[in-house]
Amino acid sequence: MLRKLSRTDNLIHQFDTVLRTLVPHAARASRPSPATAEIRDEALTPEERRHAEGLMRINHTGEVCAQALYQGQGCTAKLPEVRGQMEKAAEEEIDHLAWCDDRLQELGGHTSHLNPLFYIASFGLGAAAGAVGDRVSLGFVAATEEQVGHHLEEHLVKLPPGDHRSRAVLRQMAIDEAHHAQLAREAGGLRFPAPVKFGMTLMSKVMTKSVYHL
Repeated sequence: MLRKLSRTDNLIHQFDTVLRTLVPHAARASRPSPATAEIRDEALTPEERRHAEGLMRINHTGEVCAQALYQGQGCTAKLPEVRGQMEKAAEEEIDHLAWCDDRLQELGGHTSHLNPLFYIASFGLGAAAGAVGDRVSLGFVAATEEQVGHHLEEHLVKLPPGDHRSRAVLRQMAIDEAHHAQLAREAGGLRFPAPVKFGMTLMSKVMTKSVYHL
């Protein structure tokens, strides 16, 4: 029989998640990176390498936001099964966080200096959505994952043709994000109206424009 976690245990777990999310190179993936040793890049020019680095930094920050979103929702979700689903999705997103971090290191880049700010903002949004209700919370997850999927598809096109390792990572991430969105909808997530999705898109553009360079 599994022991129920105490309040202290939960706080320690939450703090560990924050550290794994915000401290560079702290995240550890449970699955091997899709960028296996057999996948090799073609020669990249300095400009192509910088462009790939900027795109992968955006994707890394996107995963930071996803972690914060799920953690915030998990704190306020009302049904235990919904809370458990949020925690499981967050664990799977850790893989993406670690894969993007590894790829940034390979490209000679760094994670965004703005990650703490985006983490705080996303945690607040997640907690607010969870407090409103589980259906709203799940709907927010579905809408967010759909938006992330669109970004990944765009980046797969924008990556330099010779950057095969980044492309392998983003392809697997796109598959996982689509699965998370489907699970959230099947669990009863609301379908957000177009104006709400438009607002989310605008916020996303602010993140991508700032994080590409910082």
